[in-house]
Amino acid sequence: MSTIPASPTSNAPTAAARQRAALVVAICTILGAVAQILIKVGMMPSHLDPAGKTPVELVLALVTDIPLVAGYVCYGLFTVAMVLALREGELSKLFPIIALTYVWVTLLSYWLLHDTPNLYKNAGIAVIVLGVAILGQGGERK
Repeated sequence: MSTIPASPTSNAPTAAARQRAALVVAICTILGAVAQILIKVGMMPSHLDPAGKTPVELVLALVTDIPLVAGYVCYGLFTVAMVLALREGELSKLFPIIALTYVWVTLLSYWLLHDTPNLYKNAGIAVIVLGVAILGQGGERK
């Protein structure tokens, strides 16, 4: 174990590490979207009906609800992966990517939950994608 302090530049993430961090965050957006869909499915009245259940029965139903628990597990994995990604990348470049989660949730809800698309939702998706693309183009100043 060395007692010599490391130079400030020795801990700077490399370009490859920053790209890896961006990829991890992009994957996290999909994981976050899957988590939201699973939680929605787990809480649907057709899946979990609280009517006529005692509080104990309701708690047992919640903790044994596979989609609901899986959704929260996905959120846990999302959080751990985000922490690891944020160690290597710049917050100002990585955080806008998280907005893509809204895009994936909307598209998955169209496909899996048969939500009705409309002009406003689709325009919102386009604005989010355009915004993330514009923010992603911002280069570092030298």
